[in-house]
Amino acid sequence: MSAIVTARHLVKRYGKQTALDDASFEIQPGRVVGLIGPNGSGKTTTLKAMLGLTPFDGELSVLGLDPRTQREELMNEVCFIADVAILPRWLRVREALDFVQGVHPRFDRAKAERYLASTKLTMDMKVKAMSKGMVVQLHLALVMAIDARLLVLDEPTLGLDILYRKQFYQNLLEDYFDENKTILITTHQIEEVEHILTDLMFIREGKITLSASMDEVGDRFTEVMVEPQFVAAANALQPLSQRNVFGKAVMLFDGVARTQLANFGETRTPSVADLFVATMKETYA
Repeated sequence: MSAIVTARHLVKRYGKQTALDDASFEIQPGRVVGLIGPNGSGKTTTLKAMLGLTPFDGELSVLGLDPRTQREELMNEVCFIADVAILPRWLRVREALDFVQGVHPRFDRAKAERYLASTKLTMDMKVKAMSKGMVVQLHLALVMAIDARLLVLDEPTLGLDILYRKQFYQNLLEDYFDENKTILITTHQIEEVEHILTDLMFIREGKITLSASMDEVGDRFTEVMVEPQFVAAANALQPLSQRNVFGKAVMLFDGVARTQLANFGETRTPSVADLFVATMKETYA
């Protein structure tokens, strides 16, 4: 199948600041992709380029369309949420349904109402009377009723506590995602989305530094708790990073056979958070 998103040599500058620096990547259909990077790395600019919200140089195709010249057609196939915690406090549930029904041709109001029927939300309830969990439920009802081929989530659970963050991602995966949809997520809460991701992209200083499936990440990267007598031998293989845990050196390797590393101590696949810290270390050096 052809890629949902194809980006080639994207460049975006704000004055003297370069937000995207020759960034290239592809996103395949039916995937859940995490776009991870520190503040100011180019995450939001990447999303804005994909959604036709900012001009840029380079080549970019989203669902076979150019966001710069075919944005109206593109947005019929895309759903974008920047922050589920923000809705006008005066807005009623009914009015939220009316609004989305009026702006998105793929919104299925009956589906949204069926989801809301399983909650304590009523049609006349205002956002200001809702708990944070209820706001999440309203957003989920709106999102899951849009038959969009691409769902873009930019820090979607910012400001919510862990219970509602977990509820959001669980419901999204169980009730929305299928092989015909693609989800792109940016978040600082890496640990909470790791279990739902199929693919990972790291971005640093406007460059894509890693783009791989989670299976490829597991094959490529290995973390070893090195026994003291093997520290010198392990260091000779040039680990990406090293830290100490309970008095032992924990080293992260890229592209070294796990069978070879097993001679030095206990091995495991690193978490996305540990991999992120290791590959971003130069930014903070």
